[in-house]
Amino acid sequence: MDIAELGTRVYQTAHLTGEFLLRSGQTTGEYFDKYRFEADPVLLDELAAAMVALVPADTEVLAGLEMGGIPVVTALSRHTGLPCAFVRKKAKEYGTRRLAEGADVAGRRVTIVEDVVTTGGQIVLSTQDLRAAGAEINHAVCVINRNPTTPDPLTEAGLTLHALLTPADLKA
Repeated sequence: MDIAELGTRVYQTAHLTGEFLLRSGQTTGEYFDKYRFEADPVLLDELAAAMVALVPADTEVLAGLEMGGIPVVTALSRHTGLPCAFVRKKAKEYGTRRLAEGADVAGRRVTIVEDVVTTGGQIVLSTQDLRAAGAEINHAVCVINRNPTTPDPLTEAGLTLHALLTPADLKA
């Protein structure tokens, strides 16, 4: 399936209008409910298959961010054969007490996986935490970048964002 078809399918499945508050604190009249495309196993699989080409060749681990990045990273891992880590916003105070569960990230080239990016704030925070844990991170991939270009906070954090879909791709 080509990008235009995927953009149309995501739009039809997940596009909402109204007044929505984003994680960044911005409000918007247009919202893409990521859980609607992540909960559709056929569409999620097609998105992950298309995202394979976005993953840098030297990636050793895919790191999906809580919560929306988890289904995306799982599907993408299945298509790439790369191990994945599931990254919490904050390490739990019980069990393993780890920030990243699954594949070990220390000393490995890690690519962040996210669903929808607006400012990239959570990617930056999680990248800082994973780098402190020994991960080498230079790239992030996402299903939707709500911007026509990479948000400044990602560039400032030394990250290159590879987006499957941008606003130009998301049409009725």
